[in-house]
Amino acid sequence: MSSEIRDINLAESGERKIEWVKRNCDLLRTLEEEFAVSKPFAGKKVALSVHLEAKTAYLCKVLAAGGAEMYVTGSNPLSTQDDVAAALVAAGLEVHAWYDATEEEYNNHIRKVLEVGPNIIIDDGGDLVHMMHTEFRDLIPNVIGGCEETTTGIIRLEAMAAAGELEFPMVKVNNADCKHLFDNRYGTGQSVWDGINRTTNLIVAGKTVVVAGYGWCGKGTAMRAKGLGAKVIVTEIDPIKAIEAIMDGFEVMPMNEAAKVGDFFVTVTGCNKVIDEEDFAVMKDGAILCNAGHFDCEIDMARLREIAVEKREMRKNIMGYKLPTGQWIFILAEGRLVNLAAGDGHPAEIMDMSFAIQALSAKYLAEHAAELTEKLIDVPVEVDRDVANRKLAFLGRKIDVLTEEQYKYLHS
Repeated sequence: MSSEIRDINLAESGERKIEWVKRNCDLLRTLEEEFAVSKPFAGKKVALSVHLEAKTAYLCKVLAAGGAEMYVTGSNPLSTQDDVAAALVAAGLEVHAWYDATEEEYNNHIRKVLEVGPNIIIDDGGDLVHMMHTEFRDLIPNVIGGCEETTTGIIRLEAMAAAGELEFPMVKVNNADCKHLFDNRYGTGQSVWDGINRTTNLIVAGKTVVVAGYGWCGKGTAMRAKGLGAKVIVTEIDPIKAIEAIMDGFEVMPMNEAAKVGDFFVTVTGCNKVIDEEDFAVMKDGAILCNAGHFDCEIDMARLREIAVEKREMRKNIMGYKLPTGQWIFILAEGRLVNLAAGDGHPAEIMDMSFAIQALSAKYLAEHAAELTEKLIDVPVEVDRDVANRKLAFLGRKIDVLTEEQYKYLHS
């Protein structure tokens, strides 16, 4: 089977991006060297659906160095970078993805990486796992297991497991400490505002920012908005998280109240219709809305398009919608992931940790296939600790170690 990408002639640009990532990913670089010797994925087919930009591409090359046959696609139609896809093809990997794919094209690309009969699945949001269970059930016996990158994907997996529908083990990579504590908080916090700032070219200081959801991604987004000088309002459905937001120094109120005063809105909930028609109706003229959750359903884009009396592209990745009440509201990146659809995603050093967890979790699956009985698996503590210790060493820091006496005291 041949790859399906936009233009192989873009490979040189993609290779430069991947080389820059490699320079700044100490963990993955070390794993690449180790895997090249140990070949933990020899004879294994790996299907991967993650936002296809340079950091993901380097993860693919690390797994390939470990002997994996890689079959790669993106996890969002607007986050694939065509030059990066071309660079992977030039390096000998099979890729089915391009930027701005239609829904039909996007789903067909997922089919292409599944019809090879993968042994390991690396997913971001759950589209690979879902399609494997609905369209390729005859290939499920080939699957050792998989790894899920993000909160939304784990929500889908937990629903499948609760319904008795999940047919193979999945490692909850997102729940590892070295993933969500850093990727979701610091990675999302920085990359969301990178995407907003480069797209709008507007000041954040002095504005009112509304952050919907105060999970780890919401915490990071709110923290960075505060650092840029904004007044921050948090909306929540969880009373405990709401109290936490208040004690972190943020205002808390329902969305319909926040909608009246916000200048920027960022949704990070994993739920649908977090901002809906009632909220649109009371927003300021010129309010700017974007989403940092995995799927483009958090802002009710379908209803917004229905009620808008005029639609106009203001600049790249900014679409304006004029409401019947006269005010304009502006949507960034079509309501898709703003940090990837309108930016380059999380910083390399952050994804170095997340993708090290991915690579080592995949290695764990390959090495323990015969022993796996549970359908949902936590990242082994030793994998989390290994990544943390390696990262500390690369940061040039040391920490204390318990003496034997202290260990006995704590465990007595």
